Amino acid sequence: MAAGLCPGRALLSRRGGALWALLGTARGRAAGPETHFGFQNVSEAERREKIYQVFENVAEKYDVMNDSMSLGIHRVWKDILVHKMNPSPGTLLVDVAGGTGDIAFRFLNYVRSVRERQLQQKLRHHQNLSWQEISKSYQEEKSNPLGDSQVVVCDINKEMLKAGKKRAQHLGYSEVVAVHAEKKHECFTIADANRSGLSWVLGNAEELPFDDDKFDVYTIAFGIRNVTRIDLALQEAYRVLKPGGRFLCLEFSHVSNPLLSRLYDLYSFQVIPVLGEVIAGDWKSYQYLVESIRRFPPQEELKAMIEDAGFLKVDYQNLNSGIVAIHSGFKL
Repeated sequence: MAAGLCPGRALLSRRGGALWALLGTARGRAAGPETHFGFQNVSEAERREKIYQVFENVAEKYDVMNDSMSLGIHRVWKDILVHKMNPSPGTLLVDVAGGTGDIAFRFLNYVRSVRERQLQQKLRHHQNLSWQEISKSYQEEKSNPLGDSQVVVCDINKEMLKAGKKRAQHLGYSEVVAVHAEKKHECFTIADANRSGLSWVLGNAEELPFDDDKFDVYTIAFGIRNVTRIDLALQEAYRVLKPGGRFLCLEFSHVSNPLLSRLYDLYSFQVIPVLGEVIAGDWKSYQYLVESIRRFPPQEELKAMIEDAGFLKVDYQNLNSGIVAIHSGFKL
């Protein structure tokens, strides 16, 4: 690595108990306040353990199940998120709870496409260039197709990151870097990244392993409802964004149409757990995922929470009548 972890901190794995420290549920510590896991009332410590287990169980089949549960529409929702972001070459993105890389891959493809269009426009406006100058421009583009853009995928679950790295290699995103900066101030730096523009970090959304004012954009897609302390995650999002940076959250939300809401409930509770059992051999995990959607705050409540974290110009866009919503805010 070109840069290591922040001074004065050793990796938790060297001290042992890294997983418990990462989850914030060290053995012997008080269980903490009560919260919920789906429709069950549990302690915060129990919830963290249970959610970790859910995603450890579903990681291998996560993408297949997403396609099955949403009939492939989740791909459109994620495309809309990245187009709303509209990143330009040089953008630094952190994608939290992004284990399998869906947002990261879209980001890289989008930036690469923008970079290519910029080069074509440049050449059209300089048609008197010699072939040597044209060749030089293409060589520069080839050596830096992302224009110094970087995306850091941060996830608390090792199995989800493992699935994402496997997908990255399969899709041709080479030079995959994994950085185990597991706690705040054991800091990943942009110098830890690589020419592929893609890095993977094991980290907790409630205590991100990044310095202040680091990123241009923070995204979290279908992940924030699985965070035990949403308020802490939002505060961390604000902290790691640069002034002027943007927060974007794509998440299941609350359907406004009563008829559609009833049909959606029927599909969610009667079909999705069955699909989980048939495709992934795991009824309980997908039952939890459905229940977690119903317990998640509605659009206006989440908007208020984002504003409470310090973000300005907060708004949201409902997709498919509010089945999902994209919330946006700026650190100004």
